[in-house]
Amino acid sequence: MMGNGVQGGEVFALYGEVGTGKTALIRGIATGLGAAPRRVSSPTFVLIHEYQGRLPLAHVDLYRLESAQTLPHLGLEEYFDGRTVVAVEWAERAMNELPHDRAELRFAHRGETERTIILTATGLYSHQALTRIFGQAIRLQNDARTHHLPKQP
Repeated sequence: MMGNGVQGGEVFALYGEVGTGKTALIRGIATGLGAAPRRVSSPTFVLIHEYQGRLPLAHVDLYRLESAQTLPHLGLEEYFDGRTVVAVEWAERAMNELPHDRAELRFAHRGETERTIILTATGLYSHQALTRIFGQAIRLQNDARTHHLPKQP
């Protein structure tokens, strides 16, 4: 559960085609924050949904953004308060409205049931967040590989 490792103030910029798992990842964040994951859905008429857990989660879906000129009027910057966890689907439509320091997650279809996610930290805070969130999983994966190595004489 990705939300277990967030501390507040993280901004996740999500990129990828429809059906690559962006909303599913946000459900995982909500679960880790103690918010109801079943309530998480892609916003339709309202572009931002808020969920309450141990930290607030703002789920922004810019798929239906009518024009880039309306973006500054959404009040997106109000969520960059250092406490709220912000996840932005279709982040490429956010132009320069996202903070410089953010975690970028690029989703792609790898097969019918497989996805690839490329994680990029654009600053120190996002690097620390990704290390905190995914570091344990990476260490477990490395431990599993080490466990299966043959013993050296």
